[in-house]
Amino acid sequence: METRVALLGIVVECEDSVEQINRLLHSYKDYVVGRMGIPYRDRGVNIISIVMDAPGDAISTLSGKLGMLPGVSAKTLYAKLPEGK
Repeated sequence: METRVALLGIVVECEDSVEQINRLLHSYKDYVVGRMGIPYRDRGVNIISIVMDAPGDAISTLSGKLGMLPGVSAKTLYAKLPEGK
């Protein structure tokens, strides 16, 4: 199965969604390479960066599910594919 390396950026503006976010991220734990969370208290948001190595559909599904949560925005940046792929 071909996988992609991606960075998933998550901005959390609603603390009520944190438990659902963590539950979703846990369900994709086999694909997570690393995770960094930054609480930006002055602005009342939390920023989470997730590095993944996963099939493209798994990455986009996770991003979509996260983005549907109240007060959560998610965007994905993919590493370029090597030449010939």
